[in-house]
Amino acid sequence: MSLCSGIRADGGRCGAQAITDTDWCFNHHPDYEEQRRRRASKGGKRGGRGRPQVELADIKRRLSNLADGVLAEDVDKGVAAVASQVLNVYLRAVSVEMKVREAEELEARLEEVEEILRQRKEDKWGA
Repeated sequence: MSLCSGIRADGGRCGAQAITDTDWCFNHHPDYEEQRRRRASKGGKRGGRGRPQVELADIKRRLSNLADGVLAEDVDKGVAAVASQVLNVYLRAVSVEMKVREAEELEARLEEVEEILRQRKEDKWGA
């Protein structure tokens, strides 16, 4: 297997394996430019992996403040119980959202791999 002859953004040579019978890896091959553009576009629309972490940190902070309020007797226990239940539902929604996003990303990557394998088969068998 040969190495990709593409040049990275920092000016160095790409170290990835080249696709069979080509000089480039998937990230540098000119035939896959449109697929890379679509993948990058989808990634930007998803909001990145940082957003759930910010939301989780916010929920933790709110729950901590709620607990402090109950212990200081500034917040009614009944109100705190309902608020913590609502935050727990929100936490579950964030968790489901993360799992869906991961599944979508894996599906997209799998489709790309399947397409590369299909093209390799066609090239090998002349179909």
